[in-house]
Amino acid sequence: MYYKRFYLRLGVFIRYYITTPIYYVNDKPHIGHAYTTTMADIFARWHRLCGDEVFFLTGTDEHGEKIEKAALKEGITPKIFVDKVVLKFTDMWKELDISYDKFIRTTDIVHEETVKKFIKMLYEKGDIYKGNYEGWYCVPDETFITELQLVEGKCPVCGREVKKVSEETYFFRLSKYQKQLLEFYEKNQEFLMPKTRSAEIINRVKDGLNDISITRTTVKWGIPFPIDEKHTIYVWFDALINYLSALDWPDGDLKIFWPANVHVVGKEINWFHTVIWPALLFSAGIELPKMVFAHGWWTVEGKKMSKSLGNAIDPLDIKKRYGLDQMRYFFVREVPFGDDADFSEKALIARINGELVNDLGNLVFRTLTLAERFDGIIKGTPELDKHLDVEKIKTLMRNFDTFNAMDEIWSQIRASNKYINEKEVWKLKGEELSNALYNLLESIRVITILITPFMPKTAEKIRIQLGVDAQKIDKCKFSEYSGTVKKGGHLFEKINS
Repeated sequence: MYYKRFYLRLGVFIRYYITTPIYYVNDKPHIGHAYTTTMADIFARWHRLCGDEVFFLTGTDEHGEKIEKAALKEGITPKIFVDKVVLKFTDMWKELDISYDKFIRTTDIVHEETVKKFIKMLYEKGDIYKGNYEGWYCVPDETFITELQLVEGKCPVCGREVKKVSEETYFFRLSKYQKQLLEFYEKNQEFLMPKTRSAEIINRVKDGLNDISITRTTVKWGIPFPIDEKHTIYVWFDALINYLSALDWPDGDLKIFWPANVHVVGKEINWFHTVIWPALLFSAGIELPKMVFAHGWWTVEGKKMSKSLGNAIDPLDIKKRYGLDQMRYFFVREVPFGDDADFSEKALIARINGELVNDLGNLVFRTLTLAERFDGIIKGTPELDKHLDVEKIKTLMRNFDTFNAMDEIWSQIRASNKYINEKEVWKLKGEELSNALYNLLESIRVITILITPFMPKTAEKIRIQLGVDAQKIDKCKFSEYSGTVKKGGHLFEKINS
C-alpha cells in the first residue's frame, strides 16, 4: 500500500474519495439504504475500472436519543444494542457485494477522539459558545426544527410529532458563514448536485442562517463534549465528522484522499451536507468536498415506505427472488440518478425479461453457441466498433448520469443483436463467419468491461465464457480476439409474472 501512496503524491494515480451517509442504526436496512450504497458502489467500481485509486467509505451512525430509547425498550445498554444492529448493515453489504474500503462506526474510539479534537479547534476559534435552546425537536430524525419549518405542527421530514425542548446548550456560529457559503456556491457550480436541488439550498441560505445547537444535556448516549462534559455532542454534528476521522484526520490518509470527490446522500439530509458541513469545515480551515450529490426518494408502488404501511422492501428478498445484478440494473435503468423513483416488482420483471434476457442474455448465448461450433481461427475486420462511444460513456459517468451511460452501453448490445439478424450469421461459413464472430466476440468483450461496475457478477460470468481476463477501460477497443470460447448456460432466466 505504501508504494501506491508514494506514487499518488507524484500524481501517477488519480485519487477518488467517495462516501455514502453513515446510516442510523435504529432499524435494519431497507431498499433506500441499498440504493444509495449500491449507486456509490457503482461509481467506486467505475473509477477503479478507469485505473483510479479509490477510497470508498460507508458506515453507521450510532449515537443519539432514538438509540438510547430503543436500547432502554429492549432492556440492554446502547452499546450492546448498536453492536447488534450494525451486523445487519455489514451482513447486508456483504450479501449485496458492496466493495467499500472502510466501514466506520461513530462508536469507534478513533472517531470519538477526532470529534473532540475538531470541537476544540472550533471552540478555540470562537465559533462555539454557550447558551440556551428553546424550540422544537424531532426525536425520530434527531433534528432541531424552527417554528417556520413545521408543517401543520409536525416534522417537515417525517411528518411525525415534535416536542418542545428547553435546555442549556452550546451553539455553533452557523450564521457567521452565510456570505462565505453563498460565495462558495457561486464559485463552485458542481458542489450542489444535481442542479435541480441547488436553488432550494441557495435560497434557504439567502433567507438567513441561525446558529445551531450542537450539544444536549438530556441525552447521555453520545460523545462527551470536551469543553463541558455535562453535555454530549448532538448526533448530527458527531456524524458529519466521520468523513475526516475515517482518514485519520489531521494526518494519515487525509493528506492523500481529501477533499472528498463526492458525498452521495439522500435528499432528506442535503441541508446537513451542503450547509452545516461546509460551514464546519470553513471554521476548521479545511478544504471543502468537491461535490454533494443528493438523490431522490424511493416510493413503493406509489406510496412512501413506512412501518405503519408495512411496505418497506427488504433488498435481500429482492436478491433472493430476482438476482443481485438484476436489482443493480433496475436501480440504474428505472430512473435517472438524482430523481425520485418508484419501486415496482412489475417494472423490475419487465426490465429483466426485456433488456437482460432478450437483449444481453440472447446476444451472449447466440454468439457463443455459433463460436463454439466454429472450427477455425476467429479473426476479422472491425465493423461493430462504429456504434461504440466510450468517451461519451466516460463523460456521462463523470457527470453521474448512470441512466444515459447504461443506455449507451445498451445501444451497443442492440446493434450487435441487429448485426446477427441482418447478416443471418447462422447461415454464414468460412471467412464470412469468422469475420462476423470476430466482431460479435469483440463487441461482447468490450460490453463486458463496460458493465462490470453495474453488474459485476454478470460480467464475471461472461468473461469466463469468453475465456478472457478482467480488463480496464483502456481495453474498450476492438483488437485481436484472443479468448477461448466455452459457452455456459443462459445469463438470466425469464420470469413468469
